[in-house]
Amino acid sequence: MSDTPLPPSLHAQLRQRVPRLRLTPLLIGVNVLVFVVMLTQGAGLWHSPNHVQLAWGANFGPATQDGQWWRLASAMFLHFGVLHLLLNMWALWDSGQIVERLFGPLRFAAIYLLGGVAGNLLSLVVQQGKAVSGGASGAIFAVFGALLVGLWREREDLQPSEFRWLFWGAAGFAALSIAAGLFVDGIDNAAHVGGFVAGGLAAAVLAQALQRRRVSSAPVRVGAALLLVGSTVLLLRLIPPPAYLWHEELQLRQEISAFLKEEARIGEAWRDIVQDGQHGGASFDELAGRIETAIGDRYAASFEQLSQAPDDPALPSAASLNALRHYVQQRRDASRQLAERLRAPGQEVDRFGPASARPPGAPGPRASTASP
Repeated sequence: MSDTPLPPSLHAQLRQRVPRLRLTPLLIGVNVLVFVVMLTQGAGLWHSPNHVQLAWGANFGPATQDGQWWRLASAMFLHFGVLHLLLNMWALWDSGQIVERLFGPLRFAAIYLLGGVAGNLLSLVVQQGKAVSGGASGAIFAVFGALLVGLWREREDLQPSEFRWLFWGAAGFAALSIAAGLFVDGIDNAAHVGGFVAGGLAAAVLAQALQRRRVSSAPVRVGAALLLVGSTVLLLRLIPPPAYLWHEELQLRQEISAFLKEEARIGEAWRDIVQDGQHGGASFDELAGRIETAIGDRYAASFEQLSQAPDDPALPSAASLNALRHYVQQRRDASRQLAERLRAPGQEVDRFGPASARPPGAPGPRASTASP
C-alpha cells in the first residue's frame, strides 16, 4: 500500500484557479435568449422551419458561400426546437464548467468558437452545402474534445478514480453521441466530429498546466497548431461549389413578390374598366386606351422586370419565375388584342361579363417560393 498522499480533487484545484464561472453561463444565456427572441419572430417551439433559421444565420452552402461566411459562427447560436436547445445547454453546462476552469475563460472561448466554426466547415463538405444546419453541438463537442485532452495531460496530478470517472465518462458520451448520429436522421454528425477534433487540437495548443512545475511540450503545441491550420485550409478547399447563389434566390423572390403586388393593382384597374364598360360610361376607343395603358403596358413592364431577374435553373424559385413570365406574356398579349378589337371599325364586340376580372385568354397567376 502506497503512502503517497492523494492530490486534491480536480474540482477543488479548478475552483481555486477560477472561483467563479463567467463564460459558460453567458454562452447558455445567449443561446436561450436567441431562441426566445426567435419564437417571437415565427420560430416554432418544437421545430423551426428552415426559412426562419436561414433568416437568423443558419449554415447553408448557397448562403454561406455567397460571401456570408459569418454564418459559420452565427449558426452556433441557433436551435431548431426546445428539446434541441435543452439537450445542448445541459451538455454545455456539464462540460463547460470544467473546461472553463481548466483552460481559463479566454482559452475556453477560443476552443468553443474554433470548434464550432470547424464543425460547420466540415458540415459544408460532408453535406455538400445542401443542408440547413444550426446548433451549438459542434462547439460543445469541441469542449468535450478539449476536456479529454486536458484530463489526459493532467492525469498524473488527479486522483485515479476521479480521472477514470471523468475521462471515460466524457469519452463514452462523445462516442455514443457520434454513434447515434450515424443512425438518427436530422443530426449533423459532421459538425460533431469536426468540432470534437478541432477542440482537441485547440486544447493541445492552448493547454496550461494545473501545477506550475509542469511545462507543456513545445513540439506538441506546434504540431497541433499546424494540424489545426492545415485541416482548416484543406476543408476550405474541399467545400464543393454551391448549387446556386443565395442572393440571386432572394432577388428572384423579391421580384416575384413585387409582381404579385402589381398584379393586385392591375386587377383593381381592370375591374374599374369592366364596370365603366358595363354601364356605358366610356366609348370603346376610350376603353381601349385605358386597357392599353392601365393593363397592357403594365404587364409589358412587369414582363421586362421579370426577364431581368436571375435565370439560373438551379434556383429553387426558377420554376415559379418561368410560370409567371409565361402568364404575364399571355396577359399582355390578351390585353393588346382586346384593345385592338374595341377599336376595329364595324366589328361586333361582346360586352364584358359581370364576373370578368381579367383580359380573356389568360389564367390567374400561380407562384410559389420554394424552400432551399
